[in-house]
Amino acid sequence: MRTALTELVGVRHPVVQTGMGWVAGPRLVTATARAGGLGILASATMTYDELAAAIREVRERTDAPFGVNLRADAEDAQRRVELLINEGVRVASFALAPRKEMIAQLKDAGVVVIPSVGAARHAAKVADWGADAVIVQGGEGGGHTGGVATTLLLPSVLDAVDIPVVAAGGFFDGRGLAAALAYGAAGVGMGTRFLLTKESTVPDDVKQAYLARGLGDTVVTTKVDGVPHRVLRTELVDALERSGRLRGLARAARNTLRFRRLTGVSWRGLLREGLATRRSGDRDWAQLMMAANTPMLLRAGLVEGDTDAGVLASGQVVGMLDDLPTVAELIESVVSEAEKRIAALPRL
Repeated sequence: MRTALTELVGVRHPVVQTGMGWVAGPRLVTATARAGGLGILASATMTYDELAAAIREVRERTDAPFGVNLRADAEDAQRRVELLINEGVRVASFALAPRKEMIAQLKDAGVVVIPSVGAARHAAKVADWGADAVIVQGGEGGGHTGGVATTLLLPSVLDAVDIPVVAAGGFFDGRGLAAALAYGAAGVGMGTRFLLTKESTVPDDVKQAYLARGLGDTVVTTKVDGVPHRVLRTELVDALERSGRLRGLARAARNTLRFRRLTGVSWRGLLREGLATRRSGDRDWAQLMMAANTPMLLRAGLVEGDTDAGVLASGQVVGMLDDLPTVAELIESVVSEAEKRIAALPRL
């Protein structure tokens, strides 16, 4: 199935495995690349050395294209950009809008730049800066998310830019891929669906906890890190929702210390990132302090398997899923079903 995305990146199928923290590691990315999709390593929860090792591990396992998701505001963002260039990584993805000069540096080195955006104006900005494509996630998606559904957000972005657009948020099968292509998208991005595959390193009992959930079993909360975050509804999340501000800040302070030790980020780096975000007007100081809650609470659930102490990011599609296919089986079924749906349309 050839689209503007497959032509741009060099993959066989217009299916993207998104860069989920603690989930999108070398094993999952390699499986996606081998199956013809675009796998994206999540580097925000890796140290620089861990990222370098992960890139080389994928390189040793496959020669297919893959990507790396970066935080443009990270303390060592520039060093990581240079790592991608030196290692010949095909795609640089960004959770936050990269700086204009960062896009230019990557493009000059032949790296395809695909930022993730949550609004048409953000897509237009990065397109003007030279981004090659964008991933747009609607409110159905898991993790940090907005309030506009994909069915409205996607066409608004398609109207705003003339670069390839990958649709994310609410996709899990071939019907979704066919619908996205009908809108004018160049492919789909999926997170929760790839989390629930055999190659995903999420503990098996946690996967079963996901599969037991229905369409109404996710919630968007701001109590994790101060911004809207779609997660599975659990006793911990309910407790966070009921907790007061001081209790939340105390927990955040503890998690800041743990996150700093785990990632090696310096206090200067944390302060610089906080000041930059504060100047943007997006968060207050309390929300900035809470930001370390996200990676640590997600790690407890998605890595350590502690569903009582961890937060489990999830899209609403979790209520439509009841199996754990291999990545190859997933991508093959998505593309095959999409082709059948598209072929059937002229007969209507």
